[in-house]
Amino acid sequence: MKKIGITGFLSFAIVILSGCDQKTANTEAGNSRETGLNTIINKVKSELVYVKGGEFLMGDFGEQYGKEHLPYDANPDSKPLHKVELTSYSISKFKVDNTEYKFYLAYNNMSGRIIDGGARKKTRWEETNRIPNGPAHVDWYEAEAYCQWLAKVTTLPFSLPTEAQWEYAARSRGQYMIAPTDDGTIRIKDRKGINITTSLDRDNYSQDTGTSLGILSPMPGNIRPPNPLGIFDMAGNGWEWMKDWYDPDYYQKSPVKDPQGPDQPVYKDDSGYFYKTMRSQDSSGPGRGLTVTRYKADPKSRDYMPRDKTVRCVVNSPELIK
Repeated sequence: MKKIGITGFLSFAIVILSGCDQKTANTEAGNSRETGLNTIINKVKSELVYVKGGEFLMGDFGEQYGKEHLPYDANPDSKPLHKVELTSYSISKFKVDNTEYKFYLAYNNMSGRIIDGGARKKTRWEETNRIPNGPAHVDWYEAEAYCQWLAKVTTLPFSLPTEAQWEYAARSRGQYMIAPTDDGTIRIKDRKGINITTSLDRDNYSQDTGTSLGILSPMPGNIRPPNPLGIFDMAGNGWEWMKDWYDPDYYQKSPVKDPQGPDQPVYKDDSGYFYKTMRSQDSSGPGRGLTVTRYKADPKSRDYMPRDKTVRCVVNSPELIK
């Protein structure tokens, strides 16, 4: 009986100690999780650029204010030039990078995009999204969900930028800058980009990092200089999703104060998909990634992976974020 009693006591003690070990492990995991969250929040807040609001003329300003007095954009959807008045806001100096987005997925127990179509397709997707300070690639709904998550965990009014907010920031508070670069121009020397990236730059980077992406390789967000406001990567390295539904005629009826785009979906493609607006460019190059050019795409990326679609969030507050 005594032996059985000792055995029972030891078993009971082991159970208690195991429970304590599990509780300690859970506590440590929880602490690590919250530490990681705080790190991401501090990083995101430290990388916000305050954009003082004001009035500007939005759209293709080439005919009125360009050096040659010719349109910069052949498409009519960037016209007419129209007055917009924006409330002050803050915008991220970088596109959302892979480190931030992968933490968001892990924190919310989300697996991310499931890739079908074979090992090569999966490998290329993984290569596209493995650069720590390179842009995460997402469809519109994934982009929107990420910005809304930031709003939740920071208690700040994060969202996707409107077209007007993006263009105003890209043009350094509405100046007549046609390229969202450090000096409003696109400079290339010996096929290498000075203030943008070229196909040669991307191909060289792909070789240096050992990927199979070649000229389609994403680049680190800080590899070229920022625009005068301190915002990086607005001239390429992936289109950026806007909050707005796309409407080719929106500029003809846009409100002056803080335009948000159409209230409801407007424009359908031949497949019957409504489109969201995009800005920036998939890749940089001469005549690409202009500040006034509008793009559009199916927000769900139903027919293709969003390998060239990225996200940058804004905070819709007139106060400086500290």
